[in-house]
Amino acid sequence: MAKQKVTSNENVAKMMRRAYILLAFVFLLAQTSCVWVTDAFKDFYREIVIGETATVIASRAYIRSSYAVVAADILEVKRGDILDILDETVHEKVKWYRVRAHDEESTEGWIEAQNVIIGSLLEKSRKLAEEDKDREPQAKAQLRATAKLRFSPEISDDNVLLTLEKKGEIQTVFDIMGWKYVPKQDVSDNSNERQEEIETVKQDKKQETIDEKYDIWYKVRLSPAISPAPAGWIFGRQVELLVPQDIMYYQFQGKRFVAWHRIDSSDSDTYTVSKTSRPGSWVVLSRSNSVKADTADQEPDFDEILVFYYDKYSEEHVTVYRSGEVWGKLPLKVGGQGLNKTFTVPLRNMNGEFEEKTFTISRNARGHMQVIPPSDVPKFRAK
Repeated sequence: MAKQKVTSNENVAKMMRRAYILLAFVFLLAQTSCVWVTDAFKDFYREIVIGETATVIASRAYIRSSYAVVAADILEVKRGDILDILDETVHEKVKWYRVRAHDEESTEGWIEAQNVIIGSLLEKSRKLAEEDKDREPQAKAQLRATAKLRFSPEISDDNVLLTLEKKGEIQTVFDIMGWKYVPKQDVSDNSNERQEEIETVKQDKKQETIDEKYDIWYKVRLSPAISPAPAGWIFGRQVELLVPQDIMYYQFQGKRFVAWHRIDSSDSDTYTVSKTSRPGSWVVLSRSNSVKADTADQEPDFDEILVFYYDKYSEEHVTVYRSGEVWGKLPLKVGGQGLNKTFTVPLRNMNGEFEEKTFTISRNARGHMQVIPPSDVPKFRAK
């Protein structure tokens, strides 16, 4: 109810601002005794009165003569085309916009709302993308099923940017830029069921798991070929991480790979390896399934660092570095060129503060990869 009230107040404020500006515009015309309006004033008037645009998100859609079933298709529009919104309505539980196209005829008609994203929502998506403009992707992923792209990591009716569809065998692949663990909601506001579950876990002397306590949300970046909206949040159950095939079988002891980066130069894609790609060397961040929340109820993004080296002579991967338990946050950043690389991650120190730690990757006299970690980072000797 609170969110609906805030949204309503924002809409009222927006309408009042438009009304004031429109009155000022009419007053200006009256003072100047203009009998015609230039193209510039027409654009200004359209922006104030209409106040919103829509960008086509479907690969192609049609502006129709009306929203009736028997309406005619009057103009085909494609993904990325911008339309002016003139009006909106709901017909048989389906939302429609009356729009004006930017073609030579300024074609006007109706388009189904699911085929477009309005300008204010597109701007929210662009702001999310701007937050990560200097950050490398942390992983690659694809949709398990049709999913809603949202501008915040929560299920709500008023935070949906658009719907991403998985059609048949066509995969929607995107970059993972980050993620967030969101505590699962109680069954009801007045229910003690969640607390009873926690007490049962304690009595059984079992540690609660991430899957039991949290829902994970992924912050993603999308290519223009997939969506005009460049970024957003997707519910984790609808996401499948594309762990590189040459190392995916090294997930063990309940660990899951959550971020990775290829550190050799034999493949152009540093996040995914197809069946036809050559095996490579990787730095990987992994996470156990155990809850490790601190006093501020924060969870680490990862709790172990691994480096895999592919030996082309034995045709096997060798674990050249495996950290002890760490408390790490994103992002993983990889630098350097050729055989000499570094990677940096924020790790929490004994004082609870995060420090960026840089690891150096080099080759020994025999050409084998070796990792030199910071002196204060725990490690296990590679076997």
